[in-house]
Amino acid sequence: MICIVLTTFGTIKSIITMSFISQSILDYSEKHTAIESKILQELRRETWQKVLTPRMLSGHFQGRLLSMISKMIQPKMILEIGTYTGYATLCLAEGLAENGMIHTIDCNEELVDFSKKHFKKAGLDKKILQFTGNALDIIPQLNNTYDLIFIDADKINYGHYFEQIIDKVNAGGIILSDNVLWGGKIINKPLKNDLDTKSIIAYNTKLINDTRVETLLLPIRDGISITRKL
Repeated sequence: MICIVLTTFGTIKSIITMSFISQSILDYSEKHTAIESKILQELRRETWQKVLTPRMLSGHFQGRLLSMISKMIQPKMILEIGTYTGYATLCLAEGLAENGMIHTIDCNEELVDFSKKHFKKAGLDKKILQFTGNALDIIPQLNNTYDLIFIDADKINYGHYFEQIIDKVNAGGIILSDNVLWGGKIINKPLKNDLDTKSIIAYNTKLINDTRVETLLLPIRDGISITRKL
């Protein structure tokens, strides 16, 4: 399932990030990063006002990274696993090639209308096709190949998502994976019942050892991997 368990890991993540990069440096970096659009500002504010666990939102800094990568690739087809309120979706859409399309999947039916409203305000509702349900069931039914894929869903299934999408990625295509530092918990041996941390550790190991791809793990926010299919 794409649904993410409601936890407080977002708060832990912020504390760990500040431990090796000072808040003043983070503030400076964000200040010297391109601003988000008005529609993204509105979506971000409304997410914090109306939706549980708003820290799951990609946010300004990571959103600009997603936008920049998408603009560099100019993908014709994007697949997003984990829509949430659609902030990252709109950031990725900024780099779409002419007549490009995004397929985005999420299991939370309650957020479909929320995100769709903002897609329409951005004038991108015709370029974004939403799927609601279990991504592991939906992905095999997609008969497209993709230039860019963003994985930001339930951590326990990251490895399964990768195996399902790898043959759907065009040669030279990019897979972005969020939360791969998982609040810093990947550094230490996980507790026996901490399946999410175990899954992220296994996923990171898979990416670095899979001969079909090359991977760069960036320590931005909670960690984001850039994986290129060879």
